[in-house]
Amino acid sequence: MTTSALPALSDIPGQTVPGVLRIENSDREATTPIIMDMLRSVYPHDQIFGDYCPVQTYIDAPPREVFEYLADTRSLEEWTYSLRGFTETDEPGLWLSYDRLGDETKCFTRTVAHSDAMTVDYHCAWDQSEHLWMIYLMRVVDAQVVFHKPGSVVLWVNCKHPFYDENGYPETAPPKRPVWVGDFWDMFSAGHQLELDNLKAICEYRAANGLPIKPEWMQ
Repeated sequence: MTTSALPALSDIPGQTVPGVLRIENSDREATTPIIMDMLRSVYPHDQIFGDYCPVQTYIDAPPREVFEYLADTRSLEEWTYSLRGFTETDEPGLWLSYDRLGDETKCFTRTVAHSDAMTVDYHCAWDQSEHLWMIYLMRVVDAQVVFHKPGSVVLWVNCKHPFYDENGYPETAPPKRPVWVGDFWDMFSAGHQLELDNLKAICEYRAANGLPIKPEWMQ
């Protein structure tokens, strides 16, 4: 039986793209030192926390139940550090809470969840609800698939929207507020890991004690 090569990059002249390393243009001996240079013992802070903030954890609780819990916006009342007082607005699916990091700052949230992929995206913004530019991207993975054991893996990524550096809607900010959400960007990794640890502890406690992950008050 013979097979023919797939026409990979056949639309590219010379089948090469600047910056792309493939075994065809960089053999193992040439690529190994490049990889070793990437495996540094010390990394510049901005290289890690530049435009992306990824955190992740394993949770010893059923993935479908963890997803259903996260998919309910009110779960943020429990596992986030500072979002409190969730109430649904007159616009269906849009929730108002207060971020106590910002001295009782209004925070608006709309949750976009996809059951088949178990993705949960929180679209948020301080002060105003017209442009929910703070996007928290989360995915629940069945740990049986990736770790060969029961439970859940939760992946969470934030991207650094330009408004983190400069408020795009200063006219909606309360007067004399001492901080802006972007002031905390360099602490997002640690702060989000703290919140993810909260999520893990809450879900694992309920699972270990025979309680539904999504509590009765959220039903």
